[in-house]
Amino acid sequence: MAKSERGLLLANIGQLLTLSPATASSGPRRSAALNHVGLVKDAAVLCVGGKIVAAGSQREVLRHAARQKNKSKIKEVDCSRSTVLPGFVDSHTHLVFAAPRLLDFEKRIAGATYEQIAEAGGGIRSSVTAVRQAATQELAERALAALREMAAQGTTTVEAKSGYGLDLANELKSLQAIRQAGAKWEGTVVATLLGAHVPPPESAGKLGKYLREVCDEMVPQAARKKLAAYVDVFCDRGAFTLRDAEKIFAAAEKHGLGARAHVGQLTASRLAPLLKFHPASLDHLDCIDSADVSGLAASDTVATLLPGSNYFLGLDRYPPARQLIDAGAAVALATDYNPGSSPTTSMPFILSLACTHMRMSPEEAIAAATINGAHALGLAASKGSLEPGKDADLAVFDFADYRELAYWFASNHCVATIMRGKLLHPQG
Repeated sequence: MAKSERGLLLANIGQLLTLSPATASSGPRRSAALNHVGLVKDAAVLCVGGKIVAAGSQREVLRHAARQKNKSKIKEVDCSRSTVLPGFVDSHTHLVFAAPRLLDFEKRIAGATYEQIAEAGGGIRSSVTAVRQAATQELAERALAALREMAAQGTTTVEAKSGYGLDLANELKSLQAIRQAGAKWEGTVVATLLGAHVPPPESAGKLGKYLREVCDEMVPQAARKKLAAYVDVFCDRGAFTLRDAEKIFAAAEKHGLGARAHVGQLTASRLAPLLKFHPASLDHLDCIDSADVSGLAASDTVATLLPGSNYFLGLDRYPPARQLIDAGAAVALATDYNPGSSPTTSMPFILSLACTHMRMSPEEAIAAATINGAHALGLAASKGSLEPGKDADLAVFDFADYRELAYWFASNHCVATIMRGKLLHPQG
């Protein structure tokens, strides 16, 4: 242990979920492997220099050489028989916006459709107006507040999209806000350019020109300024076509950025044209046919499911988790945090929805919200499981049984969050 490095020992853990793999496979969890959470009872975790050194039975961890040699430099935390697991990886959020969409909320309650709300001046374009009027600092402060709220519920890694600027200056402003917020947060933020969210109001009759702005200006500048790791596109009714998405993916590939997409939320879209670009994830997938399920299962692309939006929109239909899992697709879960269709920062709530409305087991939901979320962001080498050498990102819940994570809802039972070895939000 270097002189400047201090350690953290989480002791007296009732149930530890390491999410370590049951086999040597290095890819995302699929099928039966999703049920393997690496449960260890009477456990402990030793962290040094922001990394996991040991995680397993308390007897073995307490004997670890790093602890024996440097006891004076290690802070011990009594977890009081709680449940400890990797910090959640929220791999799909729209972190940067300026205000809630309360008009949309009221109109939806009254029975208005997605299209009717947009025609009335609501929807994504109403968020665009607010973001364009907001200063970078204002957006960054709001994003940082959301990140801290997420951390208080056990989330330690967050994907954050732009997408409410919809022109070069405001998309870059949004990405700058993400960078500023991420720099002040102890967790990890992965930025995504979503210039192709919906066509902006001024693009009526000139969609080709806007696509060129996305491909020829936004993508190159986001890459050159290192403001984003990924490029996203909303491929659906009222947004962009598969052909548009292919052009945007090609631009991302040209400039060294990864690809991901919203697809199949409102209407079915063929996935094959997108899968040939090897996107990190395809998200929503409420509407998907059997042929596309097979193609997705045969790929390395993660299917990120977002039941929070289905809940908030009052839909009867939820993403077909069982069909995807049983076919062998790699499934992740995320909040879809945004002002219009999923204003929640709570990954535990998403786990509850996954179990009650999508028939996922608690184990499948936990794996989807941790290690598979890390795979969806290309971070599985450092995030998503508690293995030696990985980042010390953990969440402590005051449960005796890990299945309670998906059982209790609409309340926060996270008593502590550890991000890169730093203990935060102690509540007990």
